[in-house]
Amino acid sequence: MKTMKKLDEIKNWSADIENSITTMWKDSGEFKFNSKTDKEIYSIDTPPPYINQPIHIGHAATYSFMDMFARYKRMKGYEVLFPLGLDRNGLPIEIAAERRFGISAFKAGREKFLEYCEMLLRETSLESIDSFVKLGISFSSFSIGTDAGSIYFTDSPEYRMLTQSTFIDLYKKGMIYEDMKVSNWDPKLQTTVADSEIDYTDINSEFNYIEWTVKETDEKIIIATTRPELIATCKKVIYNPEDERYIHLEGKTAITPVFNKEVKIIGHPLAQIDKGTGLVMMCSAGDLTDIRFFREMGLEVVIAIDRDGTMNENGGPLKGLKVKDARAKMIEMLKKEGLVVKQEKILHRTPISERSKAEIEFIAMPELYLKQLDLKKEVIAIEKKMKFYPEEGRNILESWINSVSIDWPISRRRFYATEIPLWYAEGMVAVPKPGKYYRPWKEAPPDDAEVMKDGKMIGTVADFKDREWVGETRVLDTWFDSSISELFITKYKSDDLLFSKAYPVTLRPQGKEIIRTWLYYTILRGYLETKSACFKDVWIHQHILDEKGIKMSKSLGNTIDPHEIMKDFGAEAFRLWVATEGDMSKQDLSCSRDKIRGELKTINKILNVAKFVNQFEKPQSTELTILDALFVDSIEELTEYADREFSNYNFYHPASKLRDFLWNTFAANYIEIVKARAYNKEGKFSKKEEQSAHYSLHYIFERFVTLMYPIIPQVSSVIGENAGIKMSSVEFPKAARRGTDQSKIEKIKKFNSAVWKSKREKSIALNAPIEGIKIPEDLSEFSKDLQSCHNIA
Repeated sequence: MKTMKKLDEIKNWSADIENSITTMWKDSGEFKFNSKTDKEIYSIDTPPPYINQPIHIGHAATYSFMDMFARYKRMKGYEVLFPLGLDRNGLPIEIAAERRFGISAFKAGREKFLEYCEMLLRETSLESIDSFVKLGISFSSFSIGTDAGSIYFTDSPEYRMLTQSTFIDLYKKGMIYEDMKVSNWDPKLQTTVADSEIDYTDINSEFNYIEWTVKETDEKIIIATTRPELIATCKKVIYNPEDERYIHLEGKTAITPVFNKEVKIIGHPLAQIDKGTGLVMMCSAGDLTDIRFFREMGLEVVIAIDRDGTMNENGGPLKGLKVKDARAKMIEMLKKEGLVVKQEKILHRTPISERSKAEIEFIAMPELYLKQLDLKKEVIAIEKKMKFYPEEGRNILESWINSVSIDWPISRRRFYATEIPLWYAEGMVAVPKPGKYYRPWKEAPPDDAEVMKDGKMIGTVADFKDREWVGETRVLDTWFDSSISELFITKYKSDDLLFSKAYPVTLRPQGKEIIRTWLYYTILRGYLETKSACFKDVWIHQHILDEKGIKMSKSLGNTIDPHEIMKDFGAEAFRLWVATEGDMSKQDLSCSRDKIRGELKTINKILNVAKFVNQFEKPQSTELTILDALFVDSIEELTEYADREFSNYNFYHPASKLRDFLWNTFAANYIEIVKARAYNKEGKFSKKEEQSAHYSLHYIFERFVTLMYPIIPQVSSVIGENAGIKMSSVEFPKAARRGTDQSKIEKIKKFNSAVWKSKREKSIALNAPIEGIKIPEDLSEFSKDLQSCHNIA
């Protein structure tokens, strides 16, 4: 069995020292989860990072915090379930494979393309695992497998089987249905996307003021639009009922330019009086407002854009053109007829795909939907049973839930994801039994699959063997997979005993930007499966910025590679910086190499203090002097504070206080005061006083190292092992304060500073005698130590 380096062999902390420690932890299974435990289970549903690229600085920071939570809870006596999941499903993997191998998913064919995706995943998975090892993350296991706590992949047969099992149950219950609805369409990736997968950006556009005619009066009206190519799909023209300019148009008919179709003019509050001319053409699917209007009014939808982003036959003379080309062509046609009154350059808030950044189009497609509109109240009631850190995260979640206006489209027209386990024949649907991973696009339905028609079971596939069953080719939304991570890690449907002990999961840590997706969908899916809250606590974190406070981006060239940080300064310095830079649940952290380098100095300071303390043998017990009791009480007070704050996921304030204690209380003051008594070279102090110094130095420093263990576990473990203490087995200490007046420590520090300043001003060595110094009366009980410390004559 490997052992850690001896303390006196370490001159300065380095990545090489860490590599030997983290390798030992990985190989030994030090933090393996015991599923048979009688202890209370503390579980963390870690966010599985995509492995299409190496982990970034944000991953490194947030997983360091998660590790602090896990190590603290082990110290508190919990059995900690802290698995590493790696997300290997969906569009990010497909996009990465296309870039890596220079191929197109649609041209390569499904089977060949899946082979390319798997080749990519073999190259990148181990790299991600190695990165977390180097950070000192104490996952429950570093083995890939099916045991609780093992590393899991979201594309594993076991994970996909659970996803499909939940789909099958929901489908049979009627919670999943197929419908033809206008959906968000990514023309680049050729798939439907959910509202939660859409971002918005300002794009340079043109407001085109176009002349229309009122049929009944031949009056000319002007309508401004950024999308003249969709005039063919217009079904209504609206004005705001409070806009007196247009009240006379109510119920009249507008004639569409070029297409000469008749559409009614009505008052509706969606029209903004101060936008454009105040008149709005409502197209079938120009934007989300159009879609909601059509649903509200029960209007027939006319779609003019096909899946590939070109105009179809409903676009008339624009058929076959890409959307932007169609827009230009339409403007050209309108200008020829003298119908373009004016054009304005504007910034238009445009929906784009979160993944591909392509502008979203709205197309009617048959898709599978999971019911969610009818469950909004239930989901809000469930999330209110969870604690949010910080509480502001709840507000973001509830705002999103209240904005949901359509059931969740869960089917995707892509390839590398969990297949939808259905087969079709003559209006019938074959639904297999849960408990197996199915690939309908390449295999026949099992004989015992239930056959449903119009929502009712009418037999099994064995009863319809003569029918030609066609397997579903669509796949499930990646979030449909990701939203069962907490069920998977607690062995839902595979280990009932463990699930009963480990569910609900204790903690969901995640970024605020995926509250509307991962958190919301998980709460929804957890409720559908268990009718209960899936988490006890939710910890929402912010972002890592560059040192100028700008969001990191490859295009800006301001990214910081965590691997370079670990190579130059070590993971421990990075972890200490993460803990002391700020409260990441409430603010973004600006990453700076200089600041991390500064924390490496703190690491080395800890080591030097350890070497100093280890000069003295620690007595078993002794009666403490008044001074020693005062400083021992100081670390007891910190223990109490750290325990309280750690339990609320606040490591920033305790870590900052502990670092300040090391530099400014323990090293700069207490050690300097008791140094003479600890050495006792001149015999000025009794053996009892000397023993008190030795005991207190060890006690305070060991307690400090114990409190720092969750934050900097490698340094703490080296120091602990040299003292014969296995830090991973140490319980979190209970504070035992003696009730001393802690304000006296600040008075002592102030007195010390004044004496040292006086010596510097007089160019006297700090250990040289000094006259004219009077110890304040309220510090007289410490006179012997203070006189000896400063050599007061």
